[in-house]
Amino acid sequence: MATIDRFFQYLVENKGSDLHLSEGQPPKVRVHGGVSPIPGEDVLEGESFKNMLAEICEEKAFQTYLETGDLDFAYEMNEESRFRCNYLKQQHGLAAVFRLIPTEIASLEDLNLPPVIKEFGHMRSGLVLVTGPTGSGKSTTLAALLDYINSNFSRHIITVEEPIEFVHRNKRSIITQREVPIQTPSFSDGLRAALREDSDIVLVGEMRDLETISLALTAAETGLLVFGTLHTNNARKTVDRIIDVFPANQQAQVRTMLAASLKGVVAQLLCKRVDKPGRTAVNEIMFASTAVQAIIREGATQKLYDVITAGKGEGMQFMDESIWQKLQEGLISPEEAYMKAIDKTRFKRFLPAEQSALGVASGENPLGH
Repeated sequence: MATIDRFFQYLVENKGSDLHLSEGQPPKVRVHGGVSPIPGEDVLEGESFKNMLAEICEEKAFQTYLETGDLDFAYEMNEESRFRCNYLKQQHGLAAVFRLIPTEIASLEDLNLPPVIKEFGHMRSGLVLVTGPTGSGKSTTLAALLDYINSNFSRHIITVEEPIEFVHRNKRSIITQREVPIQTPSFSDGLRAALREDSDIVLVGEMRDLETISLALTAAETGLLVFGTLHTNNARKTVDRIIDVFPANQQAQVRTMLAASLKGVVAQLLCKRVDKPGRTAVNEIMFASTAVQAIIREGATQKLYDVITAGKGEGMQFMDESIWQKLQEGLISPEEAYMKAIDKTRFKRFLPAEQSALGVASGENPLGH
């Protein structure tokens, strides 16, 4: 048993999501969104802390970390507990953050996600983007969607991840999981190789640079179904981000490519629950209808709000509608709804008086229309 495992055990027993270790600080855990120190533990210092980090890491990789100051990998404590590990250097020395990865892949129903998300699993080609800030459950949602495909269709699915989080076992599909930089040097290299590996579906863990985004668009155009992630909060920002990555003289061509290949966007945030401990996902969902395609080609992304609102019958939903629904169901607090909403005015009237004193008329229409 590694020295660090007692911290992991505390995290698992207390249903936490993340472990934070930092030289000069006691170990801390994140439970249901809040971070607090592990009771009775000393400050982490010097050689003993360095050895603790080295113990669960390949020697060569640890040397690279000491030289560069950054490292990502996965660690399995036991069959039930896998962790995504990020080693970094900070002002006072070494540090690490560990995210608990559930070994059982939750279904889309378990996650209480809108059933319409399954439709992305039935598609044969195109680009589907799952977006949201760090820690918003994008990987969990994508794992559930891949598991749905794996259970219902015979496909060859290739994932390119840094690191591999959820380990998929072959069901009806064949799943090939590749880790950056161990099995492939970069996301773009893994994606380029997937074009030659008789794949039907490719999951790109992060679309963070021009080369990867460009390859993803090409792969989607050539008949692959590509799932990718971006750190954007809604459909409009997602479309803008992809276009803005390219130089100005290429943007018109990229708009045409994106309009042709984008099949949909699922944006996700996690809100703290009030009915029981834990968090619940809220989603914005956009399918690439002919109206959406025309808007992308025009570059008039401000019009997407109206199209998503009008597309309710096809399963589209605006982020604030999802937040509103959770508030109505009593799952989240007015404060949480207000903090996560895009249009804050809609939720201001539900805040306690002292918070609402920001100057909103008490008679405001709760629907914000």
